[in-house]
Amino acid sequence: MRKSRLSKYKQDKLIELFVAGATARTAAPLSGVNFKTAIYYFHRLREIIHRYDPVIEELDGEVEVDESYFGGRRKEKRGRGSSGKVPVFGLLKRNGKVHAVIIPNAKTDTLLPIIKQKVKPDSISLYKYI
Repeated sequence: MRKSRLSKYKQDKLIELFVAGATARTAAPLSGVNFKTAIYYFHRLREIIHRYDPVIEELDGEVEVDESYFGGRRKEKRGRGSSGKVPVFGLLKRNGKVHAVIIPNAKTDTLLPIIKQKVKPDSISLYKYI
């Protein structure tokens, strides 16, 4: 990353821990930085990966389809109707690639065009109910 005030050693250590799947809170003391710095650095790494990620070709074979809701803990209603949570729709090829997209709602009219665009017609779609 350009224009970083972190030393090359700390940057390399953070990247190593990011690739290993460590959380930012865990990576902070191991690399010798503040946890907020680690959170910011991990966020920047995710942005870079998203920006340079090649377009995923159509998925084929067995494809799992699922939607989920992300956001902070709420005291109100949970699940589909919860306020303030972001719905995310994902496609997973068994032992392969993943395609995830933020959606406005989890209705059939929204999800079907994404499935038709990203899954080959002769594939098997498995919808997971959790």
